[in-house]
Amino acid sequence: MENKEHVHIYDSDGKQICCSLEEKIDSKTPPPLLKNEHDGHNHTHDTKGGWKTYAPAILSFMLLIAGIAMDYVGLAFFSGWVRLVWYIVAYIPVGFPVVKEALEALSKGEIFTEFFLMSIATIGAFAIGEYPEGVAVMLFYAVGELFQAAAVKRAKSNITALLDVRPKIASVHRENEYQEVNPTEVAIGEIIQIKVGEKIPLDGTLLSDKASLNTSAITGESKPQSLLTGDNVLAGSINMESVINVKVSKLFNDSSVARILDLVQNATAKKAKTELLIRKLAKVYTPIVVYLAIAVCLLPYFFIDEYIFADWLYRALIFLVISCPCALVISIPLGYFGGLGAASKNGILFKGAMYLDELTKVNTIVMDKTGTVTKGVFKIKEIKIFNSISEKDFMSLLLAIELKSTHPIAKAILEYQLDIPIQEATEIKEIAGKGLTGTVNGKTITVGNKKLLNLFNIDTPKEVESIVESIILVGIENEFVGYVTIADELKADAKETISAFKKVGINFLMMLSGDKDSITQKIASELGINSAKGGLLPEDKLNEVELLKQDSNKKIAFIGDGINDAPVLAASDIGIAMGAMGSDVAIETADIIIQTDEPSKIITGIKIAKSTQKIIWQNIILAFGVKIIVMVLGTFGMANMWEAVFADVGVALLAILNAVRLQRMKWV
Repeated sequence: MENKEHVHIYDSDGKQICCSLEEKIDSKTPPPLLKNEHDGHNHTHDTKGGWKTYAPAILSFMLLIAGIAMDYVGLAFFSGWVRLVWYIVAYIPVGFPVVKEALEALSKGEIFTEFFLMSIATIGAFAIGEYPEGVAVMLFYAVGELFQAAAVKRAKSNITALLDVRPKIASVHRENEYQEVNPTEVAIGEIIQIKVGEKIPLDGTLLSDKASLNTSAITGESKPQSLLTGDNVLAGSINMESVINVKVSKLFNDSSVARILDLVQNATAKKAKTELLIRKLAKVYTPIVVYLAIAVCLLPYFFIDEYIFADWLYRALIFLVISCPCALVISIPLGYFGGLGAASKNGILFKGAMYLDELTKVNTIVMDKTGTVTKGVFKIKEIKIFNSISEKDFMSLLLAIELKSTHPIAKAILEYQLDIPIQEATEIKEIAGKGLTGTVNGKTITVGNKKLLNLFNIDTPKEVESIVESIILVGIENEFVGYVTIADELKADAKETISAFKKVGINFLMMLSGDKDSITQKIASELGINSAKGGLLPEDKLNEVELLKQDSNKKIAFIGDGINDAPVLAASDIGIAMGAMGSDVAIETADIIIQTDEPSKIITGIKIAKSTQKIIWQNIILAFGVKIIVMVLGTFGMANMWEAVFADVGVALLAILNAVRLQRMKWV
């Protein structure tokens, strides 16, 4: 989804997607007062930088006020050509860019643009001697553009951030030594070496005896993966324990990380553009007011005996001034700006105001598990002991053995908080893929999985087989004494969020995870999620979402946090990323960022979005309602240009106050 905002927006190639009152798909030149280049960060548009952004409007305002003051005082020299030149100079800073844009649009055959309307109305005001009105109208338009610039945030995800994820160096074995080369230069069959903490640059087969890899960036698996000789390793995984050797099985461009990058780019390309309300209105509104102004000027000739062209031209120009879209241009972005500000205060970052609209339409939520509804951190979940040994003594023995291990699960056990003395363990041996054995106080202690205990002929109870979490079994001599389960904790607000989703109209919830299916199903059941699938790779998640998208009635939001979620975040109607702990790529690809990592903030975001939409409609009705009334009065000669301008300003101020309410509301 690459269209975000009803104000001026550009895609990554600099092509304009839309503007305030006119669709300009083919324009590559940003409109006046809003020229900028995206720099890859999330922030409001910085048009020229600092005070220079507002300099044209400030200069025009100062000259206008000075001119009005001199008119009021009645200075003798301030008349004739001096007065005209003064107001022309006041007009140029804000008027010239708009007139230029109108001429460029006319050269392309685009007549009914807001630039054309503003130019005709203000130049017409000068033609009939209403200089201050001409400057004031264009100044208000410029201020409206500046409000829009402040409201706009970067509208498109920076997919190129994925390139930074791909390892840039591979240590390949050549000529009896390891040489550092670019991964693109490594051929299939060559051997590469990966040190502790490094990312694996290419897919391959493990040659070392064992390896512990953090594959969360690729598979979403919360638990580090233990591999043995001959197992497949994926590019982008992080080596956790010791130096390993890998035989390359795929070229760099065919690696898992490269494939994810390709998926993200393709998924983004498939997103449909969405027309905003203001663009639709512009196609009707602008031509109507132009034709009505012409009618006001010419039609009375056929019905009035004493028709005076100059008088009716004046009324027509007043009609154009009244109908100029200043209040509308201000009121709508300010409504969005209020919503964006309220969301920001609550730790929710919308990458474009368009997502405030889109979020109100969501009826289907698909989510990742690890880091989204769970904390992504291993903790001891349960300690169960089967004989008379105390928990303190049990954990003392377990800690004595695990103290010698570097495995992430061992680290979770070592965080056991009770103040207990850790005994000295000797003769510790690691049995690859099974666990550890050692001697404590002359007793043989076995710590590991069921395969390890079977190796020592230690029987385990049947309940062990039904446990889906990571489990550490403990035996003393030839007797099974207990186990410890390690699990990823649910976030504090996870259950509350799932329940709240249903209350705000989300009728279908689905969990897709790279973690084990048994764990995924258990978490989903615990939370009350309709459907769940585990053991998925990024392309599997993408396929599941694409299947859901075949139902045109579904408006899908995906919530995730890992690199592996990036393709789905891009492909879904709305991508929501957990920003505090989430990967940079997920954050760059998503449309909405939850900066506090609390899933309940999504509910807050939905409430803000719905309130924003309500206020936007109030502002639109207010702007059009007042305009129609004043247009009628102007047509019958009952309103002049100043009244039209002040009516417009009044609408704008009411719209501002209405929008500010969003930031004052309490959302919790």
